[in-house]
Amino acid sequence: MGNTRAVRLTLVANPGSGGESDPDALAAALTARGAEVRLRRIDELAVGGDGSACDPREGAERIAEDAPERVVVAGGDGSIALAAHAAAHAGVPLAVVPTGTANDFARALDLPPDHDAALALAADPAARTRRIDLLYADRRPFVNVASAGLSVVAAQEARPFKRALGALAYGVGAMRAGLRAQPLACRAAIDGRERFAGAVWQVIVSGTGAFGGGSEVGAADDDDGLVDLTAVRAGPRARLLLRAFGMRSGRITGQRGVFHARGREVVLDVPAGTTFNVDGEVCRCGEPARFTVRPAAVEVVVG
Repeated sequence: MGNTRAVRLTLVANPGSGGESDPDALAAALTARGAEVRLRRIDELAVGGDGSACDPREGAERIAEDAPERVVVAGGDGSIALAAHAAAHAGVPLAVVPTGTANDFARALDLPPDHDAALALAADPAARTRRIDLLYADRRPFVNVASAGLSVVAAQEARPFKRALGALAYGVGAMRAGLRAQPLACRAAIDGRERFAGAVWQVIVSGTGAFGGGSEVGAADDDDGLVDLTAVRAGPRARLLLRAFGMRSGRITGQRGVFHARGREVVLDVPAGTTFNVDGEVCRCGEPARFTVRPAAVEVVVG
């Protein structure tokens, strides 16, 4: 890839996301590749409080004021979601330098996992792009998955092992969650009509459908303009191994006892105080939780 001119970038970096994520070093690396770089840290886009209080508009306005030609995000999947919203608001492409633990978004879109290759792609003004949908849990943007049930327990159980095990920590978390998690009562409406009611081990709302450092909802489509819903009905705990295999193989929606449907809006009614795992960030959503989609809102640099 030969750069013919300097591309004007706003770099959004999360220094706490993992290895090779020092914001100043990343900005210097992009500058060395011929780019003009404005650095912003993820806390300028991040929003405090729980999911119901999440409002990403102020951070998106800051990015738009930079007038970049491209937004580059260096971080994990939660950081990518915030940067995706900001890039969509500014009307410019998003480039990703994956520095998180799982990097599910990069895996789902087959983006370069290599640090240097990702930086080179981000600075290349001639790089190819493609559009994908941007989803919202109430007002919180996400790109991969928002889920409740087992996944929240798994994320909490995985946290102490991330530094030592990396993405393998999610497998440890899933096994520990399978031993202690309890079913969750759930009612789901799609486009205004109730489609599911019952106890679930896990309920998953999907964009790309990638999660957990290698699991996926294979039926999800990141550019169909729809929200995917997968509800894993509660049953014998011994069958959770089969469910885990379905998620690792991307075939969970084909298993008996799993409900799958899609639409423009999904509303989940779950017990008060239920937390969700939204692109790796454990948070609360509204009661009920409302999930919507902005079709083809994000233009991603894919090389």
